[in-house]
Amino acid sequence: MAKLIEKTYGDALFELAMEKGSLDSYFSQCKDILQAILDNEELLKLLSHPKITKEEKVKVIEDVFAGRVDDDITGFFVLIVKKDRQTELLQILEYFIDKVKDYKKIGVAYVTTAVEIGESTKKSIEDKLKATTDYVAFEMNYSVDKSIIGGMIIRIGDRVVDSSIKSKLESMADGLYKVHLTTM
Repeated sequence: MAKLIEKTYGDALFELAMEKGSLDSYFSQCKDILQAILDNEELLKLLSHPKITKEEKVKVIEDVFAGRVDDDITGFFVLIVKKDRQTELLQILEYFIDKVKDYKKIGVAYVTTAVEIGESTKKSIEDKLKATTDYVAFEMNYSVDKSIIGGMIIRIGDRVVDSSIKSKLESMADGLYKVHLTTM
């Protein structure tokens, strides 16, 4: 049920953004709002509290967002509260953001290396990913994991390219375990 709610509301916000010609603006604002909500969990707790009336919740939404984000986005959040869907607000925002990324062909890549890499290497990795995928831009996320020994692991969605030394050693070890020695 929650998936249907986030899709319904997320699609509605996407259609509104397209209709208004404000996709980039809504995308940017929704990313900022999502981060602000994640940084301040008290807002979601307040909006989800059963003893606070809808009118009070609407007032909070208007006080927090009016004048800071587009009026249509504020109105959209008010509608979500009036329809008692505030518990799905994060999922709705995430769905909308993912839908915009998909529409604009923005990929999200997670790169894990054994050591910190420089900016020129990061640029090279991003350029290679653009050349080998359908994406025109990437949100790059880098992390260091010394346990992979060397090489890198790149994850985009559900696709993983693992060229780490650790993975290669494990593969070789598996191959050696399968070798049956025969005596003559």
